[in-house]
Amino acid sequence: MNLKSFYILVLSFFIGYSVSAEDLKIDNNNTEINFYTGLFDFSHGDKNSSLFGVQHRNNDLIRNTFIGKLSPVSGAMITADNSTYFYTGVQAQYKIGLLNFTPSFTPGYYDSGNGKDLGHALEFKSEVQLSVDMPKSTQLGFSYNHLSNGTIGDKNPGANSYMFNFLKKF
Repeated sequence: MNLKSFYILVLSFFIGYSVSAEDLKIDNNNTEINFYTGLFDFSHGDKNSSLFGVQHRNNDLIRNTFIGKLSPVSGAMITADNSTYFYTGVQAQYKIGLLNFTPSFTPGYYDSGNGKDLGHALEFKSEVQLSVDMPKSTQLGFSYNHLSNGTIGDKNPGANSYMFNFLKKF
C-alpha cells in the first residue's frame, strides 16, 4: 500500500466517525451486527467464490442530515479463496414501513489471498441493501455490492457480489 492510499483510508475513517454530541441519537439497542453470506464476483463464473462477512454499526452515532440518517459502519469479509476485505465508511438509512433501504460507501483494505486480484490494496465498496423488519430487533435482507479501486491501481477489474443478510440489534 502506498502512502497516498494510506492517507485516503485514514481520512475516510475519521470522516466516517466524526460526530458532534448534539447530532448523536441515543437508542436502547445501540449496536447492530450484520452477518452476511453470498457469492463474491458472481458475474465472472470462473473467478467467483462464496463469502462470509460481518459488519458493525453503533446506533448512538446516527446523524440526521438533509439526505437522511447517516451512520458509520465497519466490517470485514472473507471468501472461500482467502480473499479478505476490511472496511469502514458510511451508510444511509431510509425506512418505508417495514422495508429498509440502506446504501453505503466503504473504502477499505483488500488482500486477494488465493482469489481474484483487484489491482490495488485500497478498494472502494458501493452497496445497496434491502431488508425487512422482523420481531425482536432483527432484520432479514438482501444486498448487492461492487468493489473497485477507482483506477488508482495498475488494473481495475472490479467485483460484483450479492449477499443474504441477518441483522440484529443488541
